[in-house]
Amino acid sequence: MRSSGILLPVSSLPSPYGIGSIGSAAYAFVDFLKAAGQRYWQVLPLGPTGYGDSPYQSFSAFAGNPYFIDLPQLAAEGLLTEEELAAARDNGDPRRVDYGALFDSRFAVLAAAAGRVDPEKPEMAAFFAQNADWLEDYALFMAIKEERGQQGLQGWPRGLRLREERPMQAARRRLRQRVLFWKTVQYFFYSQWARLKAYANQNGILLIGDLPIYVSPDSADLWANSALFQLDERRRPTEVAGVPPDAFSADGQLWGNPLYDWKKHRAQGYAWWLQRLRQASRLCDLVRIDHFRGFESYYAIPASARTAAKGRWRKGPGMELIRTIRRELPDLGIIAEDLGLLTPAVRRLLAESGFPGMKVLQFAFDPRGNSDYLPHNYPRNTVVYTGTHDNTTTEDWQYTASLAEVSFARRYLGVQQASEFTDGMVRAAFASVADLCIIPMQDHLHLGASARINTPSTLGNNWVWRLEEGQLTAQLAARIRRLTETYGRLPQPVRRRKGAE
Repeated sequence: MRSSGILLPVSSLPSPYGIGSIGSAAYAFVDFLKAAGQRYWQVLPLGPTGYGDSPYQSFSAFAGNPYFIDLPQLAAEGLLTEEELAAARDNGDPRRVDYGALFDSRFAVLAAAAGRVDPEKPEMAAFFAQNADWLEDYALFMAIKEERGQQGLQGWPRGLRLREERPMQAARRRLRQRVLFWKTVQYFFYSQWARLKAYANQNGILLIGDLPIYVSPDSADLWANSALFQLDERRRPTEVAGVPPDAFSADGQLWGNPLYDWKKHRAQGYAWWLQRLRQASRLCDLVRIDHFRGFESYYAIPASARTAAKGRWRKGPGMELIRTIRRELPDLGIIAEDLGLLTPAVRRLLAESGFPGMKVLQFAFDPRGNSDYLPHNYPRNTVVYTGTHDNTTTEDWQYTASLAEVSFARRYLGVQQASEFTDGMVRAAFASVADLCIIPMQDHLHLGASARINTPSTLGNNWVWRLEEGQLTAQLAARIRRLTETYGRLPQPVRRRKGAE
């Protein structure tokens, strides 16, 4: 069924508290999507941001981002005073996230709220019990990081890094109150998110989550499940993740994430991956798996390397993992992020999985060949984007791509004026045969380079863009709805059986 949606990170929602949250602006965005005739809201990973403020380098593959907790909801529950709420307001640039300011101030506010919750509250006790398999380790991990001045896992004392019994018992006793705080913060996040998801679903909006294939080297996941990763006897990675050199990067990309020991995962029936995907399915209706090609084969770089130039390809779990996922989680919708180097083996894996792959229009207009990213080459089982969070905005692309690419794009799209270019790209995505069309919010707004979310392999100035109050107008919703209707992507009404109430 043809449909469409909008890509907008939660962090990019407007808010007077320094970052987008699971608050009134999120509910208003659901209303906007409904008015615009959209079916999907795609977000970025929802976990706590780690190195470089990146949602793809999270302290946990299971936890939610504390910054996304809506403070006014806590105040409405009597957990924050009006004075505390007023003091938490951000006086900086409303168009950008200041992660440093959030780190300095937000946790004290959350601690005040957490301290007013009855730890025996039935709903919270049930949440703790239902999520104990990851929550206990995550909370202790964060408490130890906090105690050690946010030092990364690899810098911890050997006893704690290796989870030796006596140091672990001592840490649990010493940090008992802070462990409870971090658990309570997750209760806040999950409770608020569940309410938002229910509201979205009730209004016909489905949420698309984003699952990074790898975990951070500074994460509770690596610390608590070290046997599932390629580590030495000191629990340090022997090889790390990345991608090889290509036309975009002479040295490749050195991500530094620990690599999985797929033999160990296989021996356990891929239990950790199933646990992770089950948790993701509680948060979202569909899940985009980042770097899907890593399931076929992955690029392994020596941990001591300074660039990605000297890595080598190793085989991944392939269809065995995919079949396990489909058997155990048959109702979970998955989008395969299959961008990058697509070998025949990767193409076969994608085809056999049945998952839709991705097409990005900004990659389509190489005048030297008939690109797979050109709309006339799409299969139906595809999700098309004008660009992703790793691309510049389409408005900026026409000024920063090569002249040959832009000339070809204008000829292909049938547009001549720069002011028409972004609309031409959006129309091409909507008009394509791809079952699902996702447009970044910035492209619907015709925003330039300042609204870019992320520039890969760079630090600073990433993950900071935010909407301004008043940008999501009824006129914009009506324009998007007309476009959606024109190209047959409006959500179809539910057909009731004859005689059904």
